[in-house]
Amino acid sequence: MSEKFDYDSAEGSPITRELYDWVESAMLAVSCMLLIFMFVGRMIGVEGRSMVPTLYHADRLVSSRIAYTPTQGDVVVVTLPGVHRAPMVKRIIAIGGQVIDINELGIVYVDGAALEEPYISGPDFGNSDMWFPQTVPEGYVFILGDNRVNSLDSRSSQIGMVDERFILGRVLYRILPYDEMGRIN
Repeated sequence: MSEKFDYDSAEGSPITRELYDWVESAMLAVSCMLLIFMFVGRMIGVEGRSMVPTLYHADRLVSSRIAYTPTQGDVVVVTLPGVHRAPMVKRIIAIGGQVIDINELGIVYVDGAALEEPYISGPDFGNSDMWFPQTVPEGYVFILGDNRVNSLDSRSSQIGMVDERFILGRVLYRILPYDEMGRIN
């Protein structure tokens, strides 16, 4: 039968008791951090320049999937197994049931209305091999980068419409660099 460590007994030295307390506290802190990042929020780094001017290469972000329903305009983290090696940060332009159209000038229309997009670096049709207009299937989203000239996104048949199950979460905050820290819209 194993004996339980009694750190209140006279046998344990004060150093042993304090070391035990420190190890116990550290393990509790690490466990809490893991639970928070697994279930509440996830940290991710931006790779590339597809979200400029909203986000820049190497920005560090916090995203969350808790009680999340994809909404047009949200900046999200998506993973595309077998297509792209790392999670991508993009903006949801249209959700299931909406009709997306992009004209030759790069102006984006959703359900016949031109989007007001103050967050983009400029309209550009970019390298698209998709034909428009298209209806986004239920359970899918249409994503674009804010830097349309330099973004691999739903305009490419390589990415196409993204299944909502591949959304890792909505981007909530930028935490690095410190001078740009804040909520992402």
